[in-house]
Amino acid sequence: MVRQEILNEKYDCEPDKYDEFDSESQELFEEDDSPIEEVRVTISNVDDPYIPYNTFRMWFLGILWTVIVGFVNQFFYLRHTIIGIGYSVIALLSLPMGHFMARVLPTHQFNIFGWKFSLNPGPFTMKEHVLIGTMVACNSANAYAVDIVVLQKLWFNSEKPFIAGLLLVLTTQITGFALAGGLRRFLVRPAHMIWPQTLVTASLFRSLHAVPNDSDIGRMPRMKYFFLVFGGMFIYYWLPGLIFPTIGMLSWICWIAPDNIVLAQLTGSNGLGIGTLALDWSAIASYFAPMVTPWFAQVNILIGFVLVTYIAVPWAYYTNLWHSKNFPIITANLYMENGTYYDESQVMDANGLLNEDAYRAYGPLRMDSFFALTYGVGFAALSATIVHVMLYNGSEIIDRWRSSRAENDDVHSRLMRVYPEVPDWWYGLLLGITVVLSFITCVVWDYMPWWALFLALAIAMVFVLPVGIVQAVTNQQPSLNIVTEYVIGYLLPGHPIANVTFKTYGFIVNVQALTFTADLKLGHYMKIPPRLMFLTQLISAIIASIVNLATATWLINSRPNICTNEGYPFTCRSTRTLYSASIIWGAIGPARMFGSKDGAIYGPVQWAFLLGAILPFLFWLAAKRFPRVYWLKQVHWPVLFAATSNMPPALPYFYSNGLFFGFIFSFLLRRYKYNWWARYNYLTSAALDAGVAVSALVIYFAVQFWDKEFPFWWGNPDPHNPDQNAGALDHCYHGASDSFGRQL
Repeated sequence: MVRQEILNEKYDCEPDKYDEFDSESQELFEEDDSPIEEVRVTISNVDDPYIPYNTFRMWFLGILWTVIVGFVNQFFYLRHTIIGIGYSVIALLSLPMGHFMARVLPTHQFNIFGWKFSLNPGPFTMKEHVLIGTMVACNSANAYAVDIVVLQKLWFNSEKPFIAGLLLVLTTQITGFALAGGLRRFLVRPAHMIWPQTLVTASLFRSLHAVPNDSDIGRMPRMKYFFLVFGGMFIYYWLPGLIFPTIGMLSWICWIAPDNIVLAQLTGSNGLGIGTLALDWSAIASYFAPMVTPWFAQVNILIGFVLVTYIAVPWAYYTNLWHSKNFPIITANLYMENGTYYDESQVMDANGLLNEDAYRAYGPLRMDSFFALTYGVGFAALSATIVHVMLYNGSEIIDRWRSSRAENDDVHSRLMRVYPEVPDWWYGLLLGITVVLSFITCVVWDYMPWWALFLALAIAMVFVLPVGIVQAVTNQQPSLNIVTEYVIGYLLPGHPIANVTFKTYGFIVNVQALTFTADLKLGHYMKIPPRLMFLTQLISAIIASIVNLATATWLINSRPNICTNEGYPFTCRSTRTLYSASIIWGAIGPARMFGSKDGAIYGPVQWAFLLGAILPFLFWLAAKRFPRVYWLKQVHWPVLFAATSNMPPALPYFYSNGLFFGFIFSFLLRRYKYNWWARYNYLTSAALDAGVAVSALVIYFAVQFWDKEFPFWWGNPDPHNPDQNAGALDHCYHGASDSFGRQL
């Protein structure tokens, strides 16, 4: 029995008497808790459904910050230096605004057609705060489809009407939200679907609203601890962020012989980064949260990272597989076979389509062995995800499907019963509307054929549950990025815009579904009424989509030479990467990269699909055959394969330093300093993230916005220094060179 049920029974649902419950009831509350340790130490097992949450100030601040963050993040997205504002920053900035409104707004109660409300129902509450943060955070990542609009105007000279771009952005953002509704009973309500990253966010909000109690005697209050860590990181980040950036990548082994090419490739920060030390939290926590990701998942990441980065890649490179020595050991750039850059304009016609005769005459596209192998790892991760979830979670999914209307026994699910659930038909209707609008958008404005739309959505829907299970348990998300490009590249070669559109409907709809699901889990933990969560997420998604597109449209129409080197600082690095992907997978196509057409040599990489399907099955059989061998049950092939799927653009030293940090916090401190870990671990992660984010914004607007630079010295090298190693940020110039010492 949970708090709500005890109080209802004891006081006959009279909320004004709730504070009178006795010590016996309190003991019952403390015994009824989550079966998951990480959740027990982070999430409260009691709830007060009568505190204000659907308030004027919540809507005002939520919409205000949605507009501000939508503009700022899109503005920075097109700049050379990308900065994003997320949960932690909004939580910090909205808190004093909420308290200020609680002090100054009138408390008069209005009565409009029988609806009674007040602009100021009392003190600013944590539930209001969480809803504000959720409205902003679920849309803090820029709408991916905006890049398609920019590509068409700037690269393919094929601008569409504003309404076409708006419908493209809205449908790709909101269709994922509609899918999230169907995932609730599988990824939100079950206790063991913990969503580790949401625990960090929950810890942040609880700390910002914490009230000292007897358990805090003799220990530092959470609020004070948070601001001490936040303040320390805010001050410290000025070193790697501006004054002393070299400490962000100390390739100290390379300094022994900086002119040794092999040593630089193995130990430099732009190479394999063996021994490179990172004293920059933004690098350590770039691609997985080391203090949040469960230790068993980090062990799997470590194994996959070592197998690929330290074993497979050096073998492939130094045996000159696929002419690897003509390229750097790790790079995302595209080359000719002799190591010169590939000029895609030589093989494209005026309509942005591939000229096959020109391609054959100019020569085949090449990439380095690391890049090719990571594509293979991505293929393996996809098939491994399907097989792993079928073997380890299949029966549970079937049982939950059969009993989808049954109540869940988890304490947090029982606490949520007091709030009316969102009817399934709300999400179903929304899905139907977005699919119809998607069909109209793709067909009327010729983004891609109608059958491609339904295939893309089918891929997103088929993979959303298995990928979501992996993310909910391990904090790692196997990506559909590669497979969507791969599928449409074979089915519709020579069409770059259709390729990136298909990718957006297949990949981003899947990502958006899981982003919204993660926020639903946060609402589940923080006891936010589901129907209010539905409305806030939907409204903020619509607003953010409009703001993203309007901001990008304004910039590309007002900034000269935007998305070119001459248009610095608006160089659009991420958009240019998407353009390259549209050429590789859309214009040239996988048949010419991984097949056997026109000089393709990367065909063996496709065998990774089969490898990814077989390995989870073999280990599942081994675990069944040897049930006492504990480690067999901990091998998680989707996570193991996904370990290197972000490299490039991620660099190996990001992972090695993150794993070392994770060993300290997720293993040593949890095992030997459990009380500290239970109280402060997730709070520390949130404070470090917030400190870096706020410090980076201040540095940008105080210095870099005005095109100012900190004086150059050894710790802040001048990139134009004629002495190559002196001009390299890590003083290891050849880390990004080919085997002949050429900096490509």
